[in-house]
Amino acid sequence: MRTTTLGRTGPTVSAIGLGGLPMAGAYGPAGDPAGIVAHALDLGVTLFDTADYYGRGAGEEVLGRALARRARPGHGSDVVVATKTGILHRDGGPPGLDGSPEHLRRACEASLRRLGTDRIGLYQLARIDPRVPVEESMGAMAELVAAGKVGLVGLCEAAPATLRRAHAVHPVSVLQTEYSLWERHVEAAILPACRELGVTLVAYRPLGSGLLAGRRTDPATLPPGDFRHRDPRFAPGNLGPNLALADALAVLAREAGAEPARLALAWLLAHDGVLPIPGTLDRAHLAADLGAAELRLDEGVLKALEELLPPHGPAGERYPPGLLATVDRG
Repeated sequence: MRTTTLGRTGPTVSAIGLGGLPMAGAYGPAGDPAGIVAHALDLGVTLFDTADYYGRGAGEEVLGRALARRARPGHGSDVVVATKTGILHRDGGPPGLDGSPEHLRRACEASLRRLGTDRIGLYQLARIDPRVPVEESMGAMAELVAAGKVGLVGLCEAAPATLRRAHAVHPVSVLQTEYSLWERHVEAAILPACRELGVTLVAYRPLGSGLLAGRRTDPATLPPGDFRHRDPRFAPGNLGPNLALADALAVLAREAGAEPARLALAWLLAHDGVLPIPGTLDRAHLAADLGAAELRLDEGVLKALEELLPPHGPAGERYPPGLLATVDRG
């Protein structure tokens, strides 16, 4: 497995991480999350990402138990566990946000317990709380680093100006946001800011929730708990055009002699400072995804991909309106 560093100074991790959303049941029943974690470790994955709001804490518990069977998260391990906080579940409407120092301290202690460790490798603020200056949030995270409870800190879905303000308080190692062949908003200003500051861009949903991997999905067949029921890109009127884009990618992948998922992830890896974290519970899909780390794309293939899936993106917004309002905050 190829490796990279988180931020300017490390640690060194696998060039592709494993996203933990499926382990919390976001795509339906989680099946055997311990098995997929063990398989990922066997294949060289050393970065595992989750969040305290995945399954209301279940995602962290599942990951912690799975890693405890094979490697100890935190001290003395080459595995880096990344988790996030700052999003609050509500019974109705969009989730709430809390980036207050008080919440961050409480949430960190709860995550440590659920993960079964005394140190979180990478702790990330999942969204920027408009009621709390980012300097206050980052100050609390810096205190967690000083206390030895956290190794590195990161932000998610932050605008460049916010990233710079946070970085002035304490080094930000990671900015996590959606980035893929068809979601390329970061290329305008976010990715350049990350490179300027030495921040690794961690790309979530790098396969468009499965569509870019050639996994055709009929929303009518999805289990009730699958979040794609609320994803605008799977909605009637949008799904058809998006499947057509995915089919065109599959044709190009066949011509290149690679699976669509491998091609889409290799395209991301061709961009300096980008680390994708696809999520899956399928061992064959995982092996195909990780194979992207060994695939080098020539200029002809890169150009064909750029022309196939232009920067204006797919049909439909990234999220429903309430969630969309929380991303890329300045």
